[in-house]
Amino acid sequence: ETDPASGIPAGPASGRGWWGRGSTWGRPGALWRADDPASPAHSVLLVSDFFLPNLGGVELHMYSLAQRLIARGHKVTVLTHAYGDRCGVRYMTNGLKVYYVPRVPVYNGATAPDIFGHSDLLRLILLRERVTVVHSHQAFAVMGHQACFHARTMGYKCVFTDHSLFGFSDASHIHMNKLLVLTLADCNHVVCVSHTAKENTVLRSGVPPRRVSVIPNAVDAYRFVPDAAKRGLRMDGRAAAPGRITVAVTARLAYRKGVHLLAGVIPAACKKFPQVDFLIAGDGSMRPHLETMTEAHGLTERVTLLGNVPHARVSDVLQRAHVFLNCSLTESFCIAILEAACCGCLVVATGVGGVPEVLPPDLLFLAKPNPPALVEALRDAIEALEGSKGEGSKGGSVGSSGSSPSSVDPVVIHERVAEMYSWDDVAARVERVYERAHATEDTLVGRLARLSRCGAFAGPLFACVAAVDYVFWRWCEWKRPARTVEPAPDFIPNDGDFEWVDDE
Repeated sequence: ETDPASGIPAGPASGRGWWGRGSTWGRPGALWRADDPASPAHSVLLVSDFFLPNLGGVELHMYSLAQRLIARGHKVTVLTHAYGDRCGVRYMTNGLKVYYVPRVPVYNGATAPDIFGHSDLLRLILLRERVTVVHSHQAFAVMGHQACFHARTMGYKCVFTDHSLFGFSDASHIHMNKLLVLTLADCNHVVCVSHTAKENTVLRSGVPPRRVSVIPNAVDAYRFVPDAAKRGLRMDGRAAAPGRITVAVTARLAYRKGVHLLAGVIPAACKKFPQVDFLIAGDGSMRPHLETMTEAHGLTERVTLLGNVPHARVSDVLQRAHVFLNCSLTESFCIAILEAACCGCLVVATGVGGVPEVLPPDLLFLAKPNPPALVEALRDAIEALEGSKGEGSKGGSVGSSGSSPSSVDPVVIHERVAEMYSWDDVAARVERVYERAHATEDTLVGRLARLSRCGAFAGPLFACVAAVDYVFWRWCEWKRPARTVEPAPDFIPNDGDFEWVDDE
């Protein structure tokens, strides 16, 4: 069905919304099928406060997902806030279009809520890019919550990916959980990165489990590869003494990442295992804590603090290690574990959150979040490494730790991880989520009734805000009808159109 006046498909693109076709979730809507080659490609708007040039798990997840969706024939646009002088429209690899809107982050990279302040700008972006799905990321991202709220007012299908685990006791988590209740009650589908995260999200938001899918993170197996020439080398290029084992840590040096546990593990491990050295990449508020510990125990020759390392160089750090250590106190899904395993490292980690789901037991040595338990798990990983060297010359029998020589070979580990996790698989599963989102319908009255049931006070309040937002949207539509908004041209860069200039 198209608008006879403009030829634009009926629905949000014509300013008419998708209201009036049904009253409950689950009825057939405007369908798009991932298994139907004749189905038109999606135009996806990814929204979050967290995106490049900032580095982190959410930022890299969004960028990698966008690249794979583009490779599969979809159009992808990103909406985020400005970073310094990076404001306006920018293009990235493969024509990925990014809107850096002039909003200022106020706390941990998240912007302040303004309810209606940027709703008309969002409307124009949705119309110009002919968006079919709005996909928001991260519960802390205020822009993601607002985008879902306004997009649902205009009838767009919305998907929300929750990347984190939250508690139920402190004030910040209580307020964030209530906001999540209101947002997820309005979204067509929800994605979590692990089964533990799904349970946490369902408990916090009350969203029906059938509307929550689990799609894990992935890793770029072409970038994170083992390198036998670097394995065991120091960062200055000098070869370590024969038999030395390097334990790598790549994390933000903050309390949530268990830096206080790491400060307890390093002295005990260095005392118990004379052949072990530590290589730590990362920076943060607790770096002085590690520096003080290193100097107090006289471990400056065995512990190397690299400071902040760009993500492009993380693989160079991991390729020099034999074991990767993760001491986090909470993790929904630790992508750093995947990157380390893809570089051929055995992994020692705290068994918190979704970490036990990431790798099979012969590659992942779990421990309780306390230093003695982590040292024991580190001992198991070291024995698996040393046992594989000894048993490898005896025909490949299974060592005392239960690991065969082939199971700890870096190349074999890389191949196993690359087979388990790929962005192509993630993109295909996200397409299925978009298909489920398009198989739902709603009405304005049904939406207001659903929001009003989200709390004795917050529910009616948010239903009133949604009603006002609807009136504001209709006013914007009257002031500047959707048919008068010119669609943005699709820009797909061609390397042949550019000339490479060498700096002299």
